[in-house]
Amino acid sequence: MTTNPETAPDATHGRTALVELDDVSKYYGNIRALEGVSLEVHAGEITCVLGDNGAGKSTLIKIIAGLHRHDAGTFRIEGEDVSLSNPREALDRGIATVYQDLAVVPLMPVWRNFFLGSEPTKGKGPFRRLDVDKMRTTTRAELLRMGIDLRDVDQPIGTLSGGERQCVAIARAVYFGAKVLVLDEPTAALGVKQSGVVLKYVAAARDAGLGVVLITHNPHHAYLVGDRFVLLKRGTMTGSHLRSDITLDELTRQMAGGSELEELSHELQRAPAPGHLGGPAEKE
Repeated sequence: MTTNPETAPDATHGRTALVELDDVSKYYGNIRALEGVSLEVHAGEITCVLGDNGAGKSTLIKIIAGLHRHDAGTFRIEGEDVSLSNPREALDRGIATVYQDLAVVPLMPVWRNFFLGSEPTKGKGPFRRLDVDKMRTTTRAELLRMGIDLRDVDQPIGTLSGGERQCVAIARAVYFGAKVLVLDEPTAALGVKQSGVVLKYVAAARDAGLGVVLITHNPHHAYLVGDRFVLLKRGTMTGSHLRSDITLDELTRQMAGGSELEELSHELQRAPAPGHLGGPAEKE
């Protein structure tokens, strides 16, 4: 594990992290999916986890979200050692995960998706029914509170852009009391403008006091909003930095592999054509 050797004093020193992983590993038989990874997530901060495909980001998400148990190391939630056995345990402890392939029903209206699985009801016995008015009103109010002004919460959520659907999912997690929001590549399939919209609402969740884990392979997006950066490669941790300790250029270089890129660039340099720039003369 490589860390910055001379970090500035941590502003969160002395505060209990909402989520902390210390030297956590996960194995599938003989396959090392994750080994020796450490990170902290604090209230009002964004911890960015960067890595290419196969770096171990998905495994890390599954451990934090309660889908998989870790095999070694320590996983703490608000200072308590835990080993989550299912996603419901994570939700009950305030950890909400928004996956890249959002769990929405495209033909259902926005308000129904906002409350999916947690619908309020009114009435008793055989007269009990969904409280549609409350769901519509609450959805509209919560989206506006996050700065999301939808034209109509009755429209099918499938008609929204990818960025808008991500924003609805973020607002939903905030409304249902999440303390930690884990976002799985929220800007991966989006254009520049839509990515900017999503990042704005990621920052809004941070400003609302949540601890955010932003999983991404884009260092530019990470640096726009991140407070902490953890770099993964092939299941191991290659760097851990505070924002004050690293520049975007250096973060990008480390993310891209640094010396490996330089070596590749050297290998790919075009050789001089025969008979040109000092090359061997062509035979007549």
